[in-house]
Amino acid sequence: MNDRFTPDGLVGPATTRAADGMPRRARTLAEIEAMQAAGIIGEDERFELIGGEVVPMQAKGGRHEMVKVELDRHLQQTIADALTAAPETTLRLDEHNFVEPDFCVYPRAVFPGDLRGNHVLLAIEVADSSLAYDLGRKIGIHACFGVPEVWVIDANTLVTHVHRRLGARGYEEISSAGPAQTLAAARAPSVANCRESLGLRPL
Repeated sequence: MNDRFTPDGLVGPATTRAADGMPRRARTLAEIEAMQAAGIIGEDERFELIGGEVVPMQAKGGRHEMVKVELDRHLQQTIADALTAAPETTLRLDEHNFVEPDFCVYPRAVFPGDLRGNHVLLAIEVADSSLAYDLGRKIGIHACFGVPEVWVIDANTLVTHVHRRLGARGYEEISSAGPAQTLAAARAPSVANCRESLGLRPL
C-alpha cells in the first residue's frame, strides 16, 4: 500500500524509514525554512535535508577550517570573473533535499537563491570526521541531482577524491589525487589547485 495514501483515500505526508524500520515523517524545505523563521530551529544549527530526513552536520575541527580557509583564499584569487566560488552556500535540490557543500562553483550570472544542482559546475567538500558520509550518501545525492563534478578533500591527508562523468549509476570516473598533484575542474578549468601550493602539508 502506498504510504502517502490513507484508507479513506486522502493524501498523507510523505514518510521516510529509519534503520529500525519505523516510519518517519519526511520534512520539506518549506517546513524547515518556516521553522527557522519561527525560531524553532536556531540560526546556528547546521544540518542537511536528505530525503526528508534532517541530518545534523558534525562539528568542524581546526584542521578542516584551516584547509577550508586556505582553499577559499586560493579560489577567490584565481577563479575566472564569470564564475563564483561560494563557501557554505545552501544548495536547494528539491522539496525534500538540500545540502551545504564547503564550496559551490557556478556561473556568476546565477542568483544564489536560485542555485540548483544543474547550475553547479563543481562542488567541493572538505572532510575530516565526515569523510565516510561525504564519499557515501552525499556523493549519491550530488549525482542524483546532476552535479557534474565533486571533489572531496581529506583534510588530514590532503588527498582529493574526484568524482566525474555522470552516468546511469552515478559517477563513472572516480579517482584520487595526492597533495602534490594539480587538479583542474572539467567545466571550470580556472578552478585548479595543488594542495601543497596552498601552504598545507598532510598530517
